[in-house]
Amino acid sequence: MKHSLLCMTAAISLVALTSAAQAHSAYDGSWDLLFVTQRGSCDPTYDFSVNITDGIITHPNLVKFRGYVARSGAARASVTVHEKHASGSGRLSSHTGRGTWSGYSGSSRCSGYWTAQRN
Repeated sequence: MKHSLLCMTAAISLVALTSAAQAHSAYDGSWDLLFVTQRGSCDPTYDFSVNITDGIITHPNLVKFRGYVARSGAARASVTVHEKHASGSGRLSSHTGRGTWSGYSGSSRCSGYWTAQRN
């Protein structure tokens, strides 16, 4: 009985450690983002940094910010701040990234591209 319990505990621990190890993303870390407006009357550029942990993209000061990066590097995110909203998608590589975004500021529709650089 003790041997079975010990084996079961070891197996559960191994599964838990394997799951935790797989949760980490190759893109984890701090990234600087630059958003460039190509169409519309939104601000010409926006820049800020985000953190990626286990493939989840977060910003410490933006409550309504959601994003994720798949193992393939495909990234999607959206943010809402007061009367401004934007969503975008693209791809990250090991140190850089690029994609497109669209959104609005008040009643103005805007769109453009974004670039990313790992810190």
